[in-house]
Amino acid sequence: MVSSAQRMSDPRYARLAKLLIEYSCAIQPGENILIDLIDTPDAMAVELIRAARAAGGTPIVETRSGRVIREVQLGTDERHATLVKTIEMARMKRMHAYIAIRGAHNSGENSDIPSEKTRLFAKTLRPVLDHRINKTRWCVLRWPTPSMAQAANMSTEAFEKFYFDVCTMDYAKMSRACGPLEKRMRKADRVHIKGPGTDLTFSIKGVGAKPCEGLRNIPDGECFSCPTLKSSEGVITFNTPTLYAGTKFEGIRLELKQGRIVKATCQGGSEKKLNEILDMDPGARSIGEFSLGFNPYILNPMCDILFDEKIAGSLHYTPGQAYEDPGNGNKSAVHWDMVLIQRPEWGGGEVWFDRELIRKDGLFLPKDLQGLNPDQLR
Repeated sequence: MVSSAQRMSDPRYARLAKLLIEYSCAIQPGENILIDLIDTPDAMAVELIRAARAAGGTPIVETRSGRVIREVQLGTDERHATLVKTIEMARMKRMHAYIAIRGAHNSGENSDIPSEKTRLFAKTLRPVLDHRINKTRWCVLRWPTPSMAQAANMSTEAFEKFYFDVCTMDYAKMSRACGPLEKRMRKADRVHIKGPGTDLTFSIKGVGAKPCEGLRNIPDGECFSCPTLKSSEGVITFNTPTLYAGTKFEGIRLELKQGRIVKATCQGGSEKKLNEILDMDPGARSIGEFSLGFNPYILNPMCDILFDEKIAGSLHYTPGQAYEDPGNGNKSAVHWDMVLIQRPEWGGGEVWFDRELIRKDGLFLPKDLQGLNPDQLR
């Protein structure tokens, strides 16, 4: 007899689960994995559990609701946040790997949580996030919802097809193509970014680089480094909208001196909220990441950073927390990837490493990097 779970199974769910368990997290026999799901179908949870067990792992599963999470954070205080941190840290320390899938029926669900509550909760739980990032193999992804399809200006069915196509692409091929860029970033000193409203320089000397080819995020397609702490000088203007703490920001422009954001402006009346976030703690006005994006299937922003930061021909530049590998030691409760697309239809632009033009109008120019251009990665 066919069970109801089998009747409801979608082969795309099983394919994605297998990729996440076997490739992204590389689960080995005897390992523990935390599967953390928000507004995600039970059928996907079932496929992840089955895939984890088939690999010899022990899955621990938590399913949550975005509306419930909002209510929890609305009433949080120091005692509550500290208790949550203690419980979450004890669990995370038992894990070898972590998968988070985030659905969102309403992308603005958290927009009315007071900034001080968001700041308290994020700051208190930061050690749990740091442990997960630095001590486990992890992968984070969104779940396709009608609200995401709407943000992408696509039908629900078309967006679901796009989602599963991009999430299950050949990431091993991307990994091979990314090797030369990683080497160049590890050797580089000065980076110069040029474009409309943008003339920014900084150093990544000695910081290192990290390719992202399906092991940390799905979808994936970036290679990141980090500016040395006091090196950023100039101005950068972002041409894609960004969502942070439930608020949408557009036209963000940052001015930097000696590595710090000395002026931040944006369009649409959200400038006060922008600066409140950047004033959350001392590290929020320093820069924690610089990355080049190259996923050939992601071409336009949808106000979802796990997709937008991978846009072909884009870069992102990140106020706040730096990852330890690579990183510059900056600490903050904020980690805000802001995206600049440099393809011609978005105004174009250039990326230089040590006076060599690496990418122009979104396309890599050196022969060893051309494998990252869309016509090659597809």
